[in-house]
Amino acid sequence: MKPAVIKLERTHQRWATMSVATIRMPDGTTVVRDVEDHGCAAAVLPYDPLRRTALLVEQLRAAQLVAVGATQSLEAIAGLVEGEDGSVATAKREAFEEGGLRLGALEHVATAWTMPGVSTERMTLYLAEYRAEDRVGDGGGVAHEDEELRVVEMSLKDLGAAMAAQEVVDMKTLVLVQALRLRRPDLFDWIAPPVGAGLSSPRS
Repeated sequence: MKPAVIKLERTHQRWATMSVATIRMPDGTTVVRDVEDHGCAAAVLPYDPLRRTALLVEQLRAAQLVAVGATQSLEAIAGLVEGEDGSVATAKREAFEEGGLRLGALEHVATAWTMPGVSTERMTLYLAEYRAEDRVGDGGGVAHEDEELRVVEMSLKDLGAAMAAQEVVDMKTLVLVQALRLRRPDLFDWIAPPVGAGLSSPRS
């Protein structure tokens, strides 16, 4: 016999739904667990292989403020999958709304549970190339959602250094930056040529 949910009692519903699940275990005993549900999500780390930059956002996260007093969080662009949108459409929409970016092809990294001990959220992670001319808007998020985002474009060298200094503490961002470092280490190790020297094309 496999574990089975025999009762799901909703206790709170606003942006997220909180429920208490009663689960029957294989030996016939029951356990009670809290479950949070707010849907699935997608995240993308846009990077420019020519200028060797990445585009992220900085924002206030209430949970971090409550837990440790942090007022800003540097993160990859992300958002909830809404309606009939898939994760690709969500990542592209959020890239435009939050970063003012028009993205083309996305490179899938993983689809993973973000906090399986309590949440039903699965997040699909992407990398995406962009160029300077793809910055077609101001970004900053949607006004009526009170996101208060600041767009941050930084060199991949500086982003790697920030990770090494433990200044990047958001899990999805850590995964995406590390994935990019594994796939394109040349973008992080590259040293700028002298002024006036030609810029070589990055390796494909």
